[in-house]
Amino acid sequence: MKDPILTRVVQALEPVEGIVAIVLGGSRARGTSGPASDYDIGLYYQPTAPLDIAALQSAIAPLVDDSSTTLTPVDEWGPWINGGGWLTVADVKVDLLYRDLERVRSVIDDARRGRISMNYQPGHPHGFCSAIWMGEIAICQPLFDPLDGIGKLKAGCWPFPQALKDALVARFGWEVDFAIENAELAARRLEQTHVAGCAHRALCCIAQVLFAVNGRYLINEKGAVAEAATCPITIEELVGTQSRIWREIGEANYDRALERLRGLSNSLRTIIAQDQIR
Repeated sequence: MKDPILTRVVQALEPVEGIVAIVLGGSRARGTSGPASDYDIGLYYQPTAPLDIAALQSAIAPLVDDSSTTLTPVDEWGPWINGGGWLTVADVKVDLLYRDLERVRSVIDDARRGRISMNYQPGHPHGFCSAIWMGEIAICQPLFDPLDGIGKLKAGCWPFPQALKDALVARFGWEVDFAIENAELAARRLEQTHVAGCAHRALCCIAQVLFAVNGRYLINEKGAVAEAATCPITIEELVGTQSRIWREIGEANYDRALERLRGLSNSLRTIIAQDQIR
């Protein structure tokens, strides 16, 4: 392990009772990070032997720049982002995120069979799709995995399951037009916030479908539309159209913005139809 931040973090956390695996996730795991990118560190535990939060707090104390940094109890942030903490180590942001390994294993089993759920979660305006957990395992880099729990799960994530692809296209494909229809109703009442919210949902659903037809895991809605635009199967001028939509919504030019969004939806339906006959 050549990265000095990762070396320090892993060496400090390995001995903490309850941690069965430590992984690197996010853009750094995918190889798309920039100089200012955070480190996303997943801490996996078994529900029968939960994390010792007090020991974890003691372990990070020598690492962090701010001695007042605290970690949450397990499940403090809800059932899908189980908790964790935002650290600064040597002037670099390091996010710790807890994950219940047994729940992750169960969700992956469901996703492989095409069973997914969309869940409310603070920090995720689009919602937290259960398949994110499978995506996290698929793209993560294990840093500490003595029982090969992560390694075994990773092996089942590729190739991208056809049943999951079908479920994602079915779940999010129809919602694009539904969101646009709701935006049109809101536009008649000049409800800018609701128009914007519906546009966000439509764009995120478009990204979900594009990721699925390309056999890619979507693990975060942030940057998802821009990343979807780089896929082999995508919508022409997706990013530029998105920018124009937001500008026009900001100017209260709702008709033009929603007309553009309809155009994206039409293109997406063509992609879905072509994918189904491949």
